[in-house]
Amino acid sequence: MRIATTIFLTDETIRPDRLARELEQRGFGGLYLPEHTHIPAARETPAPMGEPLPREYGRTLDPFVALGQAAAVTERLGLGTGITLVTQHDPVALAKQIATLDHLSGGRFTFGIGYGWNVEEAADHGVEWSTRRELTRDRVALMRALWADEPTAYKGEFGSVRASFAYPKPVNGAPRTLLGGAAGPKLFGHIAEYGDGWLPIGGRGLSEAIPALRRVWEDAGRPGEPVVVPYAVRPTPGKLAHYQELGLREVVLQLPPAGEAEVLRTLDDFAQYL
Repeated sequence: MRIATTIFLTDETIRPDRLARELEQRGFGGLYLPEHTHIPAARETPAPMGEPLPREYGRTLDPFVALGQAAAVTERLGLGTGITLVTQHDPVALAKQIATLDHLSGGRFTFGIGYGWNVEEAADHGVEWSTRRELTRDRVALMRALWADEPTAYKGEFGSVRASFAYPKPVNGAPRTLLGGAAGPKLFGHIAEYGDGWLPIGGRGLSEAIPALRRVWEDAGRPGEPVVVPYAVRPTPGKLAHYQELGLREVVLQLPPAGEAEVLRTLDDFAQYL
């Protein structure tokens, strides 16, 4: 099972290039980064992880810039977002960012998608909260039109793009796309419609959820099985053994949003799972 990591990289933590080198040298499989463009000070939305909102949420580095730096100093390390807030991006520009990162890294990028929790943050980007899931789906479809081999037009409910020359292309046509969110028919339906799998935070309840996801996947006529990657996991030997019994091939462990010394100590501890 591939052991990847995630961390809230900020202006106060270990640098992405330093962390990426250490991860690859130690044999870890990947680095996934979260995204918040900003956290409005007058926030009414309760933080799902509990209050007060941890300091690092308002200080995160841009994940694509940080992953670009990580890509430049590694050769094998997987790179991903956990997650990208698609609704908070111009989809034409985001398609270019993703394609460039995937091209320059040799196809190492995983596109983790999330629908968000912070209503005020999304509102500053002009997002209508009630339609954010539909907007996300629409923007992903638009990006895939730009990633197509031949100039391809797209006209959706929320946006459109003319048939265009858009290079570079992602290495394999489109990067692996994993959707984050809580288990349920709505999320599983979206995964089966336009995703490659699921990025469940913490990994609880997977024994019941994975069969349900697979049924939705099969009913949608998708071949094979959806990828499931437990995310931001606080590891124990028993927990990782359980994931292996479920047939999972990758897990993403949570690193502390800390300076170099503390992060490297944590990597030393996580080495037991490699």
